[in-house]
Amino acid sequence: KLPTMKMLLLLAALLSAASAAPPTCYSRVLSLSKEITESFQELQTSKTVDSCVGTLPRLYLDIHNYCVLAKLRDFVAYPGCDRVLEVNELKEKARSLYTILISYCRRDLVFLTDDCNALEIPISPPIEHS
Repeated sequence: KLPTMKMLLLLAALLSAASAAPPTCYSRVLSLSKEITESFQELQTSKTVDSCVGTLPRLYLDIHNYCVLAKLRDFVAYPGCDRVLEVNELKEKARSLYTILISYCRRDLVFLTDDCNALEIPISPPIEHS
């Protein structure tokens, strides 16, 4: 019975690994940009974080907008709030995203716009009616 169980587990592992697509450069930057944007919004609405957080540059990211590169550079270089752990973690994620965009994914991405104003006002998610 034990060899049969091992074979079934091995088969199940192989099937699950075969059906999972490896992350692409695009999927990685898309998920990281969403994660950063959501973390920034949570940080802005948190009551327990230092008041300097309100002075940070806006961080709404759209990886299809060429201005996202400048937005990330500005955020990482912003001198305020260095004493706040959450801000430092967010800056590190933003630095990682910038590096991925300009190094690893440079040839894989297509920027659809260069409207820098679009990155200043986040698009609100649709309101669900019940």
